[in-house]
Amino acid sequence: MAELITVEDPDDPRLRDYTGLTDVELRRKREPAEGLFIAEGEKVIRRAGDAGYEMRSMLLSAKWVDAMRDVIDEAPAPVYVVGPELAERVTGYHVHRGALASMQRKPLPAPAGLLRTARRVVVMESVNDHTNIGAIFRSAAALGMDAVLLSPDCADPLYRRSVKVSMGAVFAVPYARLDTWPQDLRSVREAGFTLLALTPDDRARSLDEVAPHTLDRVALMLGAEGDGLSTRALDAADEWVRIPMSHGVDSLNVGAAAAVAFYAVATGRPTA
Repeated sequence: MAELITVEDPDDPRLRDYTGLTDVELRRKREPAEGLFIAEGEKVIRRAGDAGYEMRSMLLSAKWVDAMRDVIDEAPAPVYVVGPELAERVTGYHVHRGALASMQRKPLPAPAGLLRTARRVVVMESVNDHTNIGAIFRSAAALGMDAVLLSPDCADPLYRRSVKVSMGAVFAVPYARLDTWPQDLRSVREAGFTLLALTPDDRARSLDEVAPHTLDRVALMLGAEGDGLSTRALDAADEWVRIPMSHGVDSLNVGAAAAVAFYAVATGRPTA
């Protein structure tokens, strides 16, 4: 059973995992280096635990102690109980959900291991917006994608904002990083995948025409918001695909586009 510890000093070193959560640059460096990530909110904390992530500690406001009692009873980690004002001083923002947990990261799997068992894979290039990362993972989990591969410069799926937006779906879909971009796309093709690059380019074929649900193994490539896939990534693809648009709209937010494309790729029902 975890120990409940009331903390009244925002500079208490035991709260170090939670300091400066709004400082993106600081957290991007600290969290991977120290092997931790932050889960925010009751559902996300529970999903992280269910996914096998080890808890380092919890930071709770007093009113959340009863709601999290079963988690507290099972956690072999300290639980720090603080007031709302102290939580805000430590984290840098008003903690609306009242519950935070510092979790231990797991080693990332090798891409080859994921490719051996997957049939529907997401490949992201330079997607560095944490909100988009979270939204894409949530759609990937909901719509049956098997794994995610990230280019070296993609944002961290375990950054607090990504985890929160995904509602913990980042724990449900296994992911790995490709070390060399775009050269490592060759290994994806060699594993039997057809590389489909999602782009609004007029030269791309529509998803319903390509019918990706009929292909044995598909790797759907997504680029960053605005810039899209790079020329090098497009050149490495087997086929360019697009979502048909109406009313003069030329493209969708990458999160929305991903959801539409995942539906076409994974469910066996092409877009209309």
